[in-house]
Amino acid sequence: MEPLTMNIPVLALRGLTVFPHMTLTFDVERRISITALERAMESDQDIFLVTQREIGVNRPEEKDLYTLGTVSHISQILRLSPTSVRVMVEGRHRARLRRLWQTEPFLQANVEMIEEEPVSEAFLNSPRTEALLRQTWNLFSEYAEQVGSLPEEVAAAVMDSRDPGFLADYIAQNIALRYTDKQEILEELAPFIRLRKLNGFLARENNVLGFEHEMEGKVRDQLASSQREQILRTQIRVLQNELGEGEDGDDEIDTYRQKIEALELDEDTTKHLMKEVHKLSKQPFGSAEGAVIRNYLDVCLEMPWNTYTKERVSVDAARKVLEKDHFGLEKVKERILETIAVRQMNPEGKGQIICLVGPPGVGKTSIAISVAKALNRKLARLSLGGVRDEADIRGHRKTYIGSMPGRIVEAISRSGSMNPLLLLDEIDKLGNDYRGDPASALLEVLDSEQNVSFRDHFLEIPVDLSKVMFITTANTTDTIPRPLLDRMEVIQLSSYTDEEKLQIARRHLLPKQLEEHGLKKGCVRISDDVLQAIIRDYTRESGVRLLERRLAAICRKADMRILSDSVKRITVTENDLPKLLDCQPYPPALHTEKEEVGVVNGLAWTEAGGEILEVEVNVMEGSGKLELTGNLGDVMKESAQAALSCLRSRAAVLGIEADFYKTKDIHVHFPEGAVPKDGPSAGIAMATAMLSALTDRKIKAGYAMTGEITLRGRVLPIGGLKEKTMAAKRNGLQTVLIPKDNVRDLEDIDQTVRAALRFVPVETVDQVFAEMFAAPAKPVREEAAAPVAAFAPVNREPQGDGLRQ
Repeated sequence: MEPLTMNIPVLALRGLTVFPHMTLTFDVERRISITALERAMESDQDIFLVTQREIGVNRPEEKDLYTLGTVSHISQILRLSPTSVRVMVEGRHRARLRRLWQTEPFLQANVEMIEEEPVSEAFLNSPRTEALLRQTWNLFSEYAEQVGSLPEEVAAAVMDSRDPGFLADYIAQNIALRYTDKQEILEELAPFIRLRKLNGFLARENNVLGFEHEMEGKVRDQLASSQREQILRTQIRVLQNELGEGEDGDDEIDTYRQKIEALELDEDTTKHLMKEVHKLSKQPFGSAEGAVIRNYLDVCLEMPWNTYTKERVSVDAARKVLEKDHFGLEKVKERILETIAVRQMNPEGKGQIICLVGPPGVGKTSIAISVAKALNRKLARLSLGGVRDEADIRGHRKTYIGSMPGRIVEAISRSGSMNPLLLLDEIDKLGNDYRGDPASALLEVLDSEQNVSFRDHFLEIPVDLSKVMFITTANTTDTIPRPLLDRMEVIQLSSYTDEEKLQIARRHLLPKQLEEHGLKKGCVRISDDVLQAIIRDYTRESGVRLLERRLAAICRKADMRILSDSVKRITVTENDLPKLLDCQPYPPALHTEKEEVGVVNGLAWTEAGGEILEVEVNVMEGSGKLELTGNLGDVMKESAQAALSCLRSRAAVLGIEADFYKTKDIHVHFPEGAVPKDGPSAGIAMATAMLSALTDRKIKAGYAMTGEITLRGRVLPIGGLKEKTMAAKRNGLQTVLIPKDNVRDLEDIDQTVRAALRFVPVETVDQVFAEMFAAPAKPVREEAAAPVAAFAPVNREPQGDGLRQ
């Protein structure tokens, strides 16, 4: 007999399975499903119900549907809304999907009816079937007992049924199984096997329900224990009140409320804190959450809300403090006084964030301390060096164990004022890792447009930072992120001159060390010449920290000598310094002091100040190689190549053999090879030394030079001129060649240095060569020398303050 096939509308079910001979009600919302129901109602009210493989598919195709479903009869349709209906269906037959031949405007398919395998009367009455039925009844009874919500008619129908196929379908339809498990039962055509599969699912569900009841029991017991403890503690509190003993809990809550009201905060903040107090009042004694809330309230109430120190904004007073505490640094002090003047004229204006940048030991931190003293502001210092966690700035969420507010809020709380001066030290040494970028967190803190409502993760309430004055310090701006640097006004602090160090030692360092070592003013006599010797021969730094340590060493030795030799006064001479300081003087910087061939004194800038950088060049027979040694960086090597190319381009004019780049090897060396060197400012020094070695002409003694060279022979400006000229003076040189564009920087150089040196501004290497060689070179070919002079004359007219010819 051929199987019966039919074309019929299809309704795709999501997470639902309908069995034959079962009645089921469900809601339909998809447009194609409602249309399929309407089409079925127009004919014989039959529809094919098949389950989707994946619930999330909205427009199912044939591959998205199981192959076996149920042909059902629509008993009733109730429209709930324009986009949803409720339908009651009765399952009739199992059927197999042969082809889904329509998907719009509704699903329609060709299906094949499936007949169940017949069961004989003998099989139904066999002991094996009886055993299977009893197993099913026992498992279902256990399931019904654990669920406790099955209707009585369902349980009665199960106990009355002896048909294995119907019993499997009926139980699967009425218990909570996964739709994939129900589909597996629907697709099993053998009644005995179908019921056995159902028993397996029932056994699994009973085990799961058993575990659920066990866990619920444990939770219930814990809650009962907690409630019992809370009831007992409440009874104890009532008894204590009756006896007039301790009302600490209520007193604590009342104290918190009184403190919050006394702060007179804004409405939102007060409401938030009162909510936390209310939560604390509901916590049982000794609970972990109560300790967290109590710590949070303590931190919030320790903040100096609405507490401001009276600012003393006076330019004259600030000038006196800065002049008393610091010598030199005139430009820095002037810029800080300008900031104070603005605040004096406009007290309500937003303050600028100042970043003091300079080498170690030049007084960045002490200037910030002096500003706080001058303005009568509380000072709080934050060291940001090595900070790698964003939470250090913004704080941790209070729910974490051991959480605390960020360093900004903690510093304000420590200062006891809402308008302190916050010193953010070493801002250039911030780090970042997987925990966040603290520099990015500082963007809000240091932005005067945003920090009026800074939110710390711990406090969770806005903190006004607009009244806080921020001063940051750094050794360099290279490692500060650009967005952060853009929010600050950078003030550069340069190295101290030897004269400034002398005055600082005489006025500040020596009196401080004498006092710290218990010495009276006249107990130790150190002349200016001795101090100059200490600065010159025993310290190599841009600041004065090492100088202070040297003076401290002398004071310690003085204490020992006064106590051991019973002397009352000690006079320190230069000959005593090696013994008193326990070290030998630094060797003088390597530089040439006589006229030599191929040796030039260059000038270099370091973090410790300026240094003489000697350049040595040797020329040998060879194949035209250029050898560069002395631990040089890439920029310096490129500068040497540019110097050589410049010489090659004008070889005939300069008196150099035309084929020297083929027949000569040139070796350029910078002594002290263990010290890394880089930068373009030694360009004219290398060109001069190469020319001297190639033409065998001596270079004038007592000269130093600095400047970048181009292929065309132009001399470009350089940085660090102040420190470089100090090095030239310290080493006894008389003349310094500088780029003409650096003449404007001579105003920043100390007057003693300008008076001791002769500055020669140069624009081209021709002017450099004319100044450095006693006589011009004889051109190799006269015709080649016509267009360009061998050496252009140096401009001898004065070009600015400190320029001496």
